[in-house]
Amino acid sequence: MNRSLVFVIAVTTLVACQDTKQPPVAAGPTGVDSADQVMLGVRYPLTERGIKRGELFADTIFVYDEQTRFDLRRPRVDFSQQDGSSFGTMRADRGVHNIRTQELEGWGNVVLTLVDGRTLKSPHLIFRQLANEISSDTTFEISKGDRVYHGVGFKTDPKFTNFTCLRRCGGSAEVALPAQ
Repeated sequence: MNRSLVFVIAVTTLVACQDTKQPPVAAGPTGVDSADQVMLGVRYPLTERGIKRGELFADTIFVYDEQTRFDLRRPRVDFSQQDGSSFGTMRADRGVHNIRTQELEGWGNVVLTLVDGRTLKSPHLIFRQLANEISSDTTFEISKGDRVYHGVGFKTDPKFTNFTCLRRCGGSAEVALPAQ
């Protein structure tokens, strides 16, 4: 009887250990794996020489490179002018803020809304603070009311006073015709 009990336990153990299902394995390192810090529901000021130039909000921020590069998820940036008044807002699916190069990039459904009512939409946008330049190398559309301007690639100053379209530039607007 003792031998049969040992035999039953051994068979049961072997059958239980026959699971052929493999445990899930991660495909590779993710942002969470290599980030110095991970922050949720973040709000922090953007400054230039001690003057607040905006405020950044993000659902999630991954911090890299000794706290100089921030990988942003669902960022919103409220830009301010030197006098503190609002200038505009940028929203994107993802972004990167690099303190060393002083660049802010947005990817995926980037929408820049200016206080004068103009809206810029692009899949990718770069704000270079040192050059005081906003640019993109991909498609864009700028609209205000019934006016729409579009193309591929542009460079401009933050106030959009010196705007240069790089390729396939065009636009449309309603034109009032005189009555007959």
